[in-house]
Amino acid sequence: MLSLVGGASFLEAFAGVLDGADILAHFKKNHSEETYAKYLAAPENRTYVAEVQPGNAPVGYIICTAPDLPLPDLSEADYELRRIYLLHRFQGTGIGRALMQKAIEIAREQGYRRLLLGVYGKNHGAIRFYEKAGFKQIGERFFTVGATTHHDAVMGLDL
Repeated sequence: MLSLVGGASFLEAFAGVLDGADILAHFKKNHSEETYAKYLAAPENRTYVAEVQPGNAPVGYIICTAPDLPLPDLSEADYELRRIYLLHRFQGTGIGRALMQKAIEIAREQGYRRLLLGVYGKNHGAIRFYEKAGFKQIGERFFTVGATTHHDAVMGLDL
C-alpha cells in the first residue's frame, strides 16, 4: 500500500518536471516494498496512513524517522518527517493538513523538540504548505533522483 501511494504521488508530482528514467530509477530504489518494510521494522519510526471512503482506500501517508539530514546542529531532540505523500486528487481537502498535524503530534508525544524535513527546492507548492504549517528553511542538501542530483531545502519546525 505504501509503495503504491508513494510511487503514484511521486509520479504525479514530478512527471514532466524530472526525467522519466530518473523517476523510474528513484521508484525502484525508494518506493519498493522492501524499502517500506525497512521503515516499518525500525522501532523509532512511525507511519500513519490516510484512507477515504468507501472501502478505506489509501490516499496518503506520513513516515517519521530518526533524522538523516546534513545539518550542523542535528541532535537527539530532532525527528524527521521523512515522507508526507498525498495523491493530487485529495490535495486541498484537509487530508494533507491532518497528516501534517499527525506528524507534529507524533514528534511531540515522543518528546522531540524539532521536526525536520527535506523538500525539492523547486516544489514551491509543497514549500508553501510547509511554511503554512510553521516550517522555516534552515539548510539545504543535494538529493539524487535516478542519475540526476537536485537541490533540496531542509526545513525545520520548533516544537
